[in-house]
Amino acid sequence: MTDTPPSFELLPGAADSPVILHVPHSAREIPPDVRAGIVLGDDALERELDHITDAHTAELAEVAAGLAGTTPWRFVNRLSRLVVDPERFPDEREEMTAVGMGAVYTRTTHRGVLRDADTDPEPLIERYFHPYARAMTEAVADRLAATGRAVIVDVHSYPTERLPYELHGEGPRPPVCLGTDAFHTSAELLAAAREAFAPCGETGLDSPFAGTYVPLDFYGKRAEVGALMVEIRRDMYMTEPGGPAGPGLTRLAEALAALVDAVSD
Repeated sequence: MTDTPPSFELLPGAADSPVILHVPHSAREIPPDVRAGIVLGDDALERELDHITDAHTAELAEVAAGLAGTTPWRFVNRLSRLVVDPERFPDEREEMTAVGMGAVYTRTTHRGVLRDADTDPEPLIERYFHPYARAMTEAVADRLAATGRAVIVDVHSYPTERLPYELHGEGPRPPVCLGTDAFHTSAELLAAAREAFAPCGETGLDSPFAGTYVPLDFYGKRAEVGALMVEIRRDMYMTEPGGPAGPGLTRLAEALAALVDAVSD
């Protein structure tokens, strides 16, 4: 047996809600045996976690769920993305592998060494990545069976200043970036998000981060699965990097709740 926390958690919402708030990058927890494979000292690792973690996004989703008229489901990663990143492809399809940040990172946000270059990613992928992907697939299938559709809203944050690992960080960095997919992000879903987040300032599309997360069983196949990534610039709600949340979190949670309600009807 192990005393490490569960890798992920599905928090039930209303039986008739199609919405899953997906929070993949909010945690800092790293099991001791995984920590042993990271070459950074403790202080350097804490600084890296400050930069790479989407701090307080689980709290943001929790507050939004409490405010929404129809409670959404929440799928929350309880381990740091430095264990595995559940939103990466685990193979050659992943462009972030070019900067050592595929499903199992070998490089830091500042392109330093995180793990030895010859680290075998497969044990971590088998232990953490595949079970997470299966559980998220099941959660989406459950919403499809219950409501005839599913809407995945990915809840992320990003730093005000571009970090060296970003492949496409030269574009705009609006208060709220909406990541889209040509197949899974409908015009109606996008319009609802723009309206919901309008009180928070400008919303931009697919810059500095693009795309959405959809389990591969449904990706490009099931139009009933809608998806949108919400990337919030961190100065909107917290002290960077890795500091406490501020009053902006409540306003953003209200906006996220408005989006949930708009797409739940």
